[in-house]
Amino acid sequence: MRYLLPLCLVLAAAGVQADTYRWTDSTGHTVISDTPPPGSAKAVAKLGGKPEASDGLSFATKRAMESFPVTLYTSADCVAECKNARDLLTGRGTPFTEKMLQKPEDFAELKQLVGDVFIPSIKVGKQNFRGFEAGAYNNLLDLAGYPKSAAKTTSGESK
Repeated sequence: MRYLLPLCLVLAAAGVQADTYRWTDSTGHTVISDTPPPGSAKAVAKLGGKPEASDGLSFATKRAMESFPVTLYTSADCVAECKNARDLLTGRGTPFTEKMLQKPEDFAELKQLVGDVFIPSIKVGKQNFRGFEAGAYNNLLDLAGYPKSAAKTTSGESK
């Protein structure tokens, strides 16, 4: 009996760390719940939940990542310019996803994004740039709020 209260407190604390979601349902109502939204939900946002392991990223970087994710489009035969693009992003500590074009769908996606299959290309939020030009990349990252340098260098994750 005397262990019942501590057990209840532990179970209650576990529930406090549950993920919270906000979305708009099909009728236009905003829903906030601890259950994941249905597939038809719009404007889905994960509000919080379990504390994440410290990844060493600054608050400014995390904020920019949420609003303006960075995707670098590359191909296997792109060597020098793609390396320069990767090095710039890595040097700034900018987390990014590298999408290597391999399938026809990948090429179609890039063509729709920048008007042609041009490697490397970068997408920062809804903005994009064809080719590699350090000044243009830095400008996009600055406008998105990414710090000019970061304590932790994060390499891209391949997709």
